[in-house]
Amino acid sequence: MRNIDYFRNKKITIIGLARSGLACANLLFDLGAQVSVTDSKDCEATRRSAAMLRSGAIKLELGRHSKDFIQSRDLIVVSPGVTNDALPLAWAKELMIPVVSEIEVGWLLCSGTIIAVTGSGGKTTVTTLIGKIIGASGRRGFVCGNIGNPFTSEVANIGQQDFVSLEISSFQLERIKGFHPKVAVMLNFSRNHLDRHADMQEYLNAKKRIFMNQDKDDFLVLNSQDPVLKELANETKSKVVFFQQDKDLNPNQAAVAAVGLILGIDKEVCLEVFAEFKGLEHRMEFVAEVNRVKFFNDSKATLVESTVWAIKNIKQPVILIAGGKDKGVDYAGIIPEAKEKVKEVILIGEARNKIRASLENKLLIDEAGSLEEAVHKAYNFASPGDCVLLSPMCSSFDMFSSYEERGKVFKQVVRDLVKSENK
Repeated sequence: MRNIDYFRNKKITIIGLARSGLACANLLFDLGAQVSVTDSKDCEATRRSAAMLRSGAIKLELGRHSKDFIQSRDLIVVSPGVTNDALPLAWAKELMIPVVSEIEVGWLLCSGTIIAVTGSGGKTTVTTLIGKIIGASGRRGFVCGNIGNPFTSEVANIGQQDFVSLEISSFQLERIKGFHPKVAVMLNFSRNHLDRHADMQEYLNAKKRIFMNQDKDDFLVLNSQDPVLKELANETKSKVVFFQQDKDLNPNQAAVAAVGLILGIDKEVCLEVFAEFKGLEHRMEFVAEVNRVKFFNDSKATLVESTVWAIKNIKQPVILIAGGKDKGVDYAGIIPEAKEKVKEVILIGEARNKIRASLENKLLIDEAGSLEEAVHKAYNFASPGDCVLLSPMCSSFDMFSSYEERGKVFKQVVRDLVKSENK
């Protein structure tokens, strides 16, 4: 690691004890910082994380935020799930204490070459594939960030010759200061996260921060088929590399191939990786077939565009399970693709009334009080040859801790259904 003495003896508070907060707290403690952690939730998940803190010397509070945990600190590190109006951030602003994201901490310490990936959709797949082509080329790569493996949990293992493929959300980019990737990738830009950002311009401004510290020796990879992103070529000091979908490569693969070109990785290596790639958990993941009804877990689909893509790529009639926490998207966007293929939409979660208002009179709508109930309703409605698709178009945070938990619950309900039907 570089800058290993930077945090020594500094008083630092971590806001949020999810995966990135836990990893950051333990790393900073190991580097000699005086670490405190505060989380507004006191639940099974936060208690489980608290038990994994490196030492009892890390001061901790759960279920509330106290000003004592903010004042007299040298630095505040905020987890991506913490909203901008959170009370600790207001206190930090009042006390003029610097606030950064966990990604910034990782960057300060990272010795390797960083490839940072952002976009409204496709980030996880592209970040994963970049890591795979790096490995296939004989180099050592780490896949980290919003993908689920915190940057600060790996940074101590990353050497100067290594590469990091880093998935970054707009939430994480809001709180960077010096973060400077060698390669920045912007995949696409569409309506998203308007529950967090005031409008589309604010959302775009957050995304643009990925290249704000780049210079002429760096690279910015942009989607030439996205009119908003194409224009960003005029706003950067870095070298711009465009990618686009063609008959051989989908947009995600084209972006990965562009990064491969920058890193000197043969296109043939990329194509071999693409051919072997079996997809990601929770992204169009086949779960089971029950009495000729297939079940697919697409819990990662938190955008309308992702659900449209899923519907488009399924051949059989669909019973769609959707809903969750609203992100300010336009749910009517699924109608053109869904009206010919979706037999029924079963809605769950906080956003169900808004989704119903967008789809009513266009598609057949039903509701369920839980994901388990939705699965059983979908199965009972389905005919042999149909497909039950969980593709929510929403975040999971009204009913679940993450899209991963939502997907795992779906899969378990389906497995239980398989067992009951096979008795």
